[in-house]
Amino acid sequence: MREFAYVRATDAAEAAALVADRPDAVYLGGGTNLVDLMKLGVAGPGLVVDVSRLGQDRVEHRADGSALIGAAVRNGELAGDTGVRQRFPVLAQALVAGASGQLRTVATVAGNLLQRTRCGYFQDVTKPCNKREPGSGCPAIEGAHRELAILGTSDRCVANHPSDMAVALVALDAVARLRSADGTTRAVPVEELYVLPGDTPQRETVLAHGDLITEVELPAPPPGAAMSYRKVRDRRSYAFALVSVGAVVSVAEDGRLADVRIALGGVAPRPWRAREAESLLRGRHPDEETLREAARAELAAARPLPDNAFKVDLAIDLIVAAIRDLVARKDRA
Repeated sequence: MREFAYVRATDAAEAAALVADRPDAVYLGGGTNLVDLMKLGVAGPGLVVDVSRLGQDRVEHRADGSALIGAAVRNGELAGDTGVRQRFPVLAQALVAGASGQLRTVATVAGNLLQRTRCGYFQDVTKPCNKREPGSGCPAIEGAHRELAILGTSDRCVANHPSDMAVALVALDAVARLRSADGTTRAVPVEELYVLPGDTPQRETVLAHGDLITEVELPAPPPGAAMSYRKVRDRRSYAFALVSVGAVVSVAEDGRLADVRIALGGVAPRPWRAREAESLLRGRHPDEETLREAARAELAAARPLPDNAFKVDLAIDLIVAAIRDLVARKDRA
């Protein structure tokens, strides 16, 4: 591990100034991803700025049903928050599915959003990787890619995004609030926080150097919405998703889908909002064939590799099962 300096920031302005002044500076939240990457030699910051004690550690529930989540809220606290469990269960379920209790106690909301891929080639500094060293190649395309992405990939990178929480937030239309080094603020939908690899896989988000996530805002869910997070993984204990689905569904009195939101995990370089499937399902009766038609349309853009082609059918089945079960739950209510 490279030698580095450590500073605990006292406020957001100080933190942003410290990082903006040094190209080799990074923010530290819980450290559950950053510290691992530093140990592996993937990350080698010269300055680590601790932003875990800036006061952004509260969950605020509003009268209109929306919520504001501080960037430094620990994942375990968020998963156990009564308001989150009652009004945004897809988020609580995703957090519990994402990591052990020990990790949830340490990991922060902003850190979870900004965690980097677990692609084995990215994490192994003895191997080439366009994300780690632009222009060096992507050996995963011809090598071990079973767990990697099938949507939104490029000829330079097929890595996938590992966050479960981010998938749920995308399904909830969550918005990240950012503070730039110059003190200006802006709001970015979590869905738009990430960029696809294209020709620049080393660029993963829209954040500029020094930008700090301060809060995440959850709009009120649609009236009467049912929601859930489903995750398929290789083992029952904690593992990254092969495919996951965060779904939010509202059913009209005539049984048609009044609103439907679907986000996929484990299949793309970012949490994948299934816009095509949503448009085909909205306003229609959710019978089995309609659900399957919409799911197939969403996966039509997939570019699977030989060893992860199974993810196409798995994602289709999981979308169908998630929506079908939510509709059935509403029918029983």
